[in-house]
Amino acid sequence: MSDAAIRAMLPLAGTQGWNWSTIRAGMAAAGEDPALAASTFPGGATQAIGAWGDLANRDMLAGAGDLAEFRIPARIRRLVEVRLTQAAPHKPAIRAALAQLALPWNLPLGLRFSAGTADAMWRAAGDRSADFSWYTRRLSLGAIYSATLAWWLRDDSEEVAPALAFLDRRLAELSRLQRRTRPDPKR
Repeated sequence: MSDAAIRAMLPLAGTQGWNWSTIRAGMAAAGEDPALAASTFPGGATQAIGAWGDLANRDMLAGAGDLAEFRIPARIRRLVEVRLTQAAPHKPAIRAALAQLALPWNLPLGLRFSAGTADAMWRAAGDRSADFSWYTRRLSLGAIYSATLAWWLRDDSEEVAPALAFLDRRLAELSRLQRRTRPDPKR
């Protein structure tokens, strides 16, 4: 499958949803044979949505630039900002993808896609943990990113600044919670 085909599907998915018609039309628009849609995306719409998630992760990493000058929270914020900014023209396609992933039989895929995005963000931010914190960091970021995405999607504008303010509040709350739950070394 090509990135061009996925990109060509986005405007169509925003108007007609994620389905075989969208996949075939996107492949045709990218110069690929639409008759190969079933062999290219044997999982159908959910596989196409997953391919878009992978593409969005790669685009996010490329668009974030050098994050070394930032502290970890600022790196995470920058990655979410890039992700939302790049996704802004495709809000209707995101809404359609989330509707597809919210179907009961697609929930495990939706969770896997969300976990993949949180993992990509943490890896780009420089996290190399291999202990229990690997899981807690990804769960926390997955929840915060999902809440930020939902908050951003409620608005029809392409502005990301209000969503980033929402994100900043969630990150500050997480930081306060972490400070409260750390054991006191003086005890």
